[in-house]
Amino acid sequence: MCSLVAGTALTAVVTLLAAVGVDGAMAQEKTPARLLLVTVTKGFRHESIPRLADRIEGLGRQSRLFTVERAGTDDELRAKTSASALRAYDGVVLDNTTGDLPLADRDAFLAWIESGKALVGVHSAADTFHGWPAFVALLGAEFDYHRDQAKVQVLIDDPKHPATEGLIAPIALFDEIYLYKKFDRARVHMLLSLDKHPNTGAPGYYPIAWTREQGKGRVFYTAPGHRDDVVEADWFGRHLLGGIRWALGR
Repeated sequence: MCSLVAGTALTAVVTLLAAVGVDGAMAQEKTPARLLLVTVTKGFRHESIPRLADRIEGLGRQSRLFTVERAGTDDELRAKTSASALRAYDGVVLDNTTGDLPLADRDAFLAWIESGKALVGVHSAADTFHGWPAFVALLGAEFDYHRDQAKVQVLIDDPKHPATEGLIAPIALFDEIYLYKKFDRARVHMLLSLDKHPNTGAPGYYPIAWTREQGKGRVFYTAPGHRDDVVEADWFGRHLLGGIRWALGR
């Protein structure tokens, strides 16, 4: 009876860890990564920013994969993005950032990512640093425009990636769908996409989420995240956690 109870308990623990997308051995052996979560904006400010920040922090706490330190003001961002301050972090999350953010040192930031750190961008992270070509190239695309929020059927390009594993296509999504410029499919690894224009329905290829590598650094970008209900969706939480896990090399 004791061994049966012990076995049942062990199964429950493994199931719980699997549900949040983290291998049990990894959770025990790895010290949680430290992520700098940036919520500063210099353009449009999304109402979903606080909800997304809380969701990401909760995913890290639940999975024990990472902890979060926030930069929500210009002064905080400058203080935490100097060349020396960046050494304290394993990656950065751009939570619906917009415009030209006041990084302390752009060159140091880019070199830090390329040295083997994680860059995670959500939704309007692609509407950030329009005048910095090196960042646009790093992220993989630049926001061009959007029309009215639309209901779309999201397709899965790579069902075996940690950011898509376990998701079932098509994913029904109602959100503000971005269209991009300076996107080159050959420079990214696609995760999610549309085969129709989100508003007109015209056939085509429209990227939703992707990864890329630059130097030793890993970039994960996902377009959904304008709406609170999308941020809170179960599939989006699994997608985010898997993407962050991949970007951290865990």
